[in-house]
Amino acid sequence: MTTTSHARETLVLGLPLIGSHLAQMALHVTDTVMVGWYGVVPLAAVVLGASSFFIVFVVGSGFAKAVMPMVAAALGRDDETQVRRDTRMGIWLSIAYGIAVYPVFWWSEPILLALGQAPDVSAIAQDYMRIVGFGMVPALVVTVLQSYLSALHRTQVVLWVTLAAVVLNIGVNWVLIFGNWGFPELGARGAAVATIGTQILSLVVLAIYAGRLPELRRFHLFQRFWRPDWQAMRLVWRLGLPIGLTGLAEGGLFQASALMMGWIGTVELAAHGIALEVAALTFMLHVGLSSAATIRIARFDGQGNRHALRQAAKVAVVLSLVVAGGSVALFLSLPGTIVALFLDLAKPESAAILAYGSVLLMVAALFQLADGMQVMALGLLRGVQDTRVPMWLAAVSYWLIGIPSSYVLAFRLGYGGVGLWLGLVVGLVCAAASLMWRFWRLVR
Repeated sequence: MTTTSHARETLVLGLPLIGSHLAQMALHVTDTVMVGWYGVVPLAAVVLGASSFFIVFVVGSGFAKAVMPMVAAALGRDDETQVRRDTRMGIWLSIAYGIAVYPVFWWSEPILLALGQAPDVSAIAQDYMRIVGFGMVPALVVTVLQSYLSALHRTQVVLWVTLAAVVLNIGVNWVLIFGNWGFPELGARGAAVATIGTQILSLVVLAIYAGRLPELRRFHLFQRFWRPDWQAMRLVWRLGLPIGLTGLAEGGLFQASALMMGWIGTVELAAHGIALEVAALTFMLHVGLSSAATIRIARFDGQGNRHALRQAAKVAVVLSLVVAGGSVALFLSLPGTIVALFLDLAKPESAAILAYGSVLLMVAALFQLADGMQVMALGLLRGVQDTRVPMWLAAVSYWLIGIPSSYVLAFRLGYGGVGLWLGLVVGLVCAAASLMWRFWRLVR
């Protein structure tokens, strides 16, 4: 294959995945915005509940993400039976995890109170989490099916189902949060019900598509679904658990950065939130390309075609660098314009947030290069089913290097929020360098 054909296939796979990741973000944004229209305390409760749900979800989603390279590698070996075995046990583990963690949601109020959250916010957050916790199983199974279909190059359906979910979520939110069309006014609980409804509908549509589409029936995905396959389950567990813990380590890095920014000041925290939201949007571009790289690398690995594997990896890295370069140019040339989109400039505190956020967004230019490379390296390593060592490399980079660097630069050396962000860059650079070294050493 030529470099051009590698780039074309990566983009054909990656662009729909980028769109689905952005749409997934839109689900959370619409919940936040619509509950924000309803009230301040319910908004705080939903933000708290949704972030808690996400942290628990990230760990469980490792099993779903493990399915993607496993299925792609099995296809590379022309082993269609293994495709079914791996996907089915990914679903089993996701269901088991979703059931096992539900008590955390049911007794979330005492946990939140112990963490120092306000009683009124904790009470509403528990109402929200008790409902939305029932959505953990369908959310994880949806992720498994998305990984399965993506590995089969069926990324278009993943995109369209996610976009439809956004539209449905907005509609049900409008009805149940505010009590429109004669429905009860449920506030934060209405947002939770909308989330579950969206997840269940997505699950039904994807399951019917995966099980009934004529081109996919040969995999017999749900055939004898109730029968355990302990060997395949061990393989999915061994690959998936480190993926989930790596996601937890990275998510925890940014949660810790928000806590430390809060120590600096309210304006700084608001600017941090805006800059991080913008960086997260551009990060989704790298996540989509990384997922496409995982699928292609795993397919070539299954075929034993090491030359094509290395070429595909090089092209994926270059594409990610091009995206990062575009983001860097945007952040450096229009920081104030971008931050202003998130602010009501008529409010007195907006000027200070705008100024500080513009500086952070320029630091985020460095962020883009490092973050893009580390997530691409993780995707490449998953393609060759190497997740345990990368988990430790990422954890050391984020928590033993990144967080201490942020603390020292921000508080000991007095650079404040800018120092905090520079520390994050240090951690991400270490992760990117060590993970890339690991991948190229393995496939040398």
